[in-house]
Amino acid sequence: MVLVAVFGAALLIAVLLSGLAARTVLSTSFLFLVGGALVSDGFLGLIHITPDSDIVRVTADLALFAVLFTDGMHVSFPKLRENWRNPARALGLGMPLALVGMALITHYVVGLDWTTSFLVGAVLAPTDPVFASAIIGKKEVPSKLRQLLNVESGINDGLALPVVLVLIAAAGPTAGGHTDTSYGAIALELGLGLAFGVLVPLLVNGLVRFRLLGAEPKLQPLLPLAIGVILYAGCHLTHANPYLAAFSAGAVLTAVSPEAKNAFEPLGEALAELAKFAALLVFGALLTPQLFGDLSFGGYVAVVLAIVLIRPASMLISLIGTRFDRRERLVAAWFGPKGFASVVYGLLVLQAGIPQGQEAYTLIAVCIAFSIIAHSSTDVPIAKVFHVERLAGIPTDEDEHAAADRDTAVPAGPAGGGDASVAANAVGARRDA
Repeated sequence: MVLVAVFGAALLIAVLLSGLAARTVLSTSFLFLVGGALVSDGFLGLIHITPDSDIVRVTADLALFAVLFTDGMHVSFPKLRENWRNPARALGLGMPLALVGMALITHYVVGLDWTTSFLVGAVLAPTDPVFASAIIGKKEVPSKLRQLLNVESGINDGLALPVVLVLIAAAGPTAGGHTDTSYGAIALELGLGLAFGVLVPLLVNGLVRFRLLGAEPKLQPLLPLAIGVILYAGCHLTHANPYLAAFSAGAVLTAVSPEAKNAFEPLGEALAELAKFAALLVFGALLTPQLFGDLSFGGYVAVVLAIVLIRPASMLISLIGTRFDRRERLVAAWFGPKGFASVVYGLLVLQAGIPQGQEAYTLIAVCIAFSIIAHSSTDVPIAKVFHVERLAGIPTDEDEHAAADRDTAVPAGPAGGGDASVAANAVGARRDA
């Protein structure tokens, strides 16, 4: 209950400060991260959470599923068919370059063995658009840039997972005798996830079209929610990949039933935000002074290079020859935040019991924390480069002055006092209404 109370207080503060955060470098994500850290064992000691606690795994898992489900709904297949080359470059060239670059730095700077170094690179390769919402969610930002970041981050989680699992099997003490079984299980997991993500929305959409079935307007937002709940439970019961299922289900649902997507969008975005905030609070509780103290100087060098060099360089190389202008390329290169996929995969590394798992997890956790702070506090200033002025629907000072001028303006009547009084009364009536 202490954790619930802390979450409620952090949520209230985040809502009250969201207007300021939408126009400045203040980040609501950072508030939850700091809130979790303050109430953890490292500071106030109000809650006791360890990396192997079930609540850590469940909240990160739910948050990643919810974010991918709503992100999938932003994918437009017609636009993707026209502009598939840019996301394909980011996924097929930029992501492998980032993985290899991070592995090289981890091995030579931090000193981990090659298998564990490539494992760290695979865990930190996926990106998360939820920490760059001022970029992804604004129509003033060029659509090809928003689509690139959204599609890349939605798919790279599923692409990184098999690599992470294979490398964990290779690094573990029992890797030798079960490699073929692990590869088969990984392929089955991904295949089932994709199949569930495509078939379940199609099946539900077919049921809705029966004459005797259908949702009344106030319950329509719950239809996609029911699909998401069924998918989440079904994937975990059958060991299918829930993240690939979530993203593909959101995309398929948008394609076959745009009205369901439009009805669910406000509710879905709110639920995804709640799941994200809860996961950030729990993850923040793991960020104790001891964790930061356990990371070596070389580890901090690797973290900084991962954020300011590896991701930007790999993305800039992958975008050579595209039609992005210089400003768009730099924005795409910078926004490679490490998010909930890396949290989930980092916990898998820690719980696998591999020889250098603790060192790898420490490096991963600190890198995620630094990335959340860096990227969630720079999305709004960079969005303004694209002339995004009304972030989060909050009026600017000019809007407020203009509204005040309109309210006080009184049209002059042709005969003076009597007509002016009538006009003033009319203005007052409109304002009251």
